[in-house]
Amino acid sequence: MSQKINNELRLDPVSGDWVVVASGRAKRPEVRPRGGGACPFCVYFTNKEAALGQIVVIPNKFPAFSLVRRGLPSSGLFQKMPANGFHEVVITKSHTKSIADFSLDETIELLSVYQSRYLALAKEKAVNYIFIFHNHGASAGASIAHPHSQIIATSLVDGGFLQPLKAAEKFYQQNKECLYCSINQAELKGQERIVAENSNFVALCPFASKMSFEIMIAPKKHSPRFERITEEEKDNLADILRLTLAKIKKGLNNPDYNFYIRTAPCDNKEHNSFHWHLTILPKTQTWAGFELGAGMEIITTPPEQAAQYLRKVKV
Repeated sequence: MSQKINNELRLDPVSGDWVVVASGRAKRPEVRPRGGGACPFCVYFTNKEAALGQIVVIPNKFPAFSLVRRGLPSSGLFQKMPANGFHEVVITKSHTKSIADFSLDETIELLSVYQSRYLALAKEKAVNYIFIFHNHGASAGASIAHPHSQIIATSLVDGGFLQPLKAAEKFYQQNKECLYCSINQAELKGQERIVAENSNFVALCPFASKMSFEIMIAPKKHSPRFERITEEEKDNLADILRLTLAKIKKGLNNPDYNFYIRTAPCDNKEHNSFHWHLTILPKTQTWAGFELGAGMEIITTPPEQAAQYLRKVKV
């Protein structure tokens, strides 16, 4: 990790959004075709001295957040502060095997690594929020073709992290029940946007999807925190995640996609009104001027049709 990376958070005085300035990430390796060329991740499994099993977790060599800088937030019109935190890469062994092709045991192992790294990072004093995500394909932001996930841990709980928390808390204050539990109950009753379900989880296309074929996987039982899943729940999550990704791969011709886990912050607050979930966003369309400028997405496939189509895909 370069000690000269000048990563910082800057506050937009108009929108109130924080932006990460991480110039060192411009030096990342370019995308390589799957199955060809020298891979910087395969060395962890082919080098006998470095071989560490089926999954390896390493610090990101081009981090967005790191602990290399110290300093206090600035004040005034243009506010900024160091982008302190951690940025890790979770690398699976096969250069060509995506999660859609994983066995159940392989998927369980991956989720177990997510959970263990979350619990370890949550103990760090500088960490209040941990974001686990996976980019599949170049258009989804994967700069290296070898399948891998990433974990970012930061002190900042704001922006896209904070909005779902506020929405869940507002709904609870008004209705004395969980927003996501209410969504699950309504969707399971209606069934038209359900993609799959098992005893502990439901996969559905959200009523107001931001992208065609967007899928949310959520626990049926109320739980604010991903890291508290039981072994049984982990088995069920692994099963429905790989099933859903396999349906997307087969039914949509292996599109690029992102998935991420939204869970309650690790900031010593309970956040009992929140309900953790995993979101999958297939790259079925490109956001253009209206979406980027107006902040309002246009989708071409209604979620009811998307769910019906994916339900019929046999894997």
